[in-house]
Amino acid sequence: MKGFVKYVSATILTAMISAPSIVQAEDLYYGLQMEEFEYRAGEHGEDLAVWNGDAFVGTDELKLRWEGNGEFNLDGDVLEKFRNQLTLQTPISDFWDIKGGVRLDSPDGEDRWYGVAGIVGLAPQWIEVDADLYLSEKGDISASLDMEYELLLTNYLILTPSAEIEGSFSSDRDIGVGSGINSAEIGLRLSYDVWDRTVSPYIGIAYERKFGQTADFAKEEGEETSVWSFVIGTKLLF
Repeated sequence: MKGFVKYVSATILTAMISAPSIVQAEDLYYGLQMEEFEYRAGEHGEDLAVWNGDAFVGTDELKLRWEGNGEFNLDGDVLEKFRNQLTLQTPISDFWDIKGGVRLDSPDGEDRWYGVAGIVGLAPQWIEVDADLYLSEKGDISASLDMEYELLLTNYLILTPSAEIEGSFSSDRDIGVGSGINSAEIGLRLSYDVWDRTVSPYIGIAYERKFGQTADFAKEEGEETSVWSFVIGTKLLF
């Protein structure tokens, strides 16, 4: 099945690469941003370092995009979550892009490879949306939906509510994932642009909760199924 996932991913990437013939004639752009680079203090005494960012290189017609996020337990000195995703992205309208590629999850349980297909863009009311569909090397299908909105209180002070939902069409006990809605996270961060949006320190709160079989698996491992956290960190944009 791992070979099938890689074949599907390669097919998607090849199709997207061959689609736009004008790429070579266009200017090359690149960038890096960390939407979350923060310390979290949980209500049950958890101390975590959390990051969530992406980088891209390409043109208006085709971009290579890396997305990565993770959690490091400062108390146990353990890297609990680590996800890297590499996709090619191309526009289908003024506000929406499609993407396809591969994802690797480690070290939470067993490593997992996935084929990825998704869509990213701006929904009405300028809500940023990033939705992905995954096919794992074991043949399991899952999905994620990430939404964010920036509310400008002043030219420098920004309130950002966010929400992320993950679900799966089947269970994978080895990595603690059940079928149905697996988890949800909502956050509210207040940031201040100190240097032209390049550096934006923030404070806020985050709430995480596991559901269904995923919550049952977490309880069996002695883990909490819901937690409120105070967060402090900074956004970085280059």
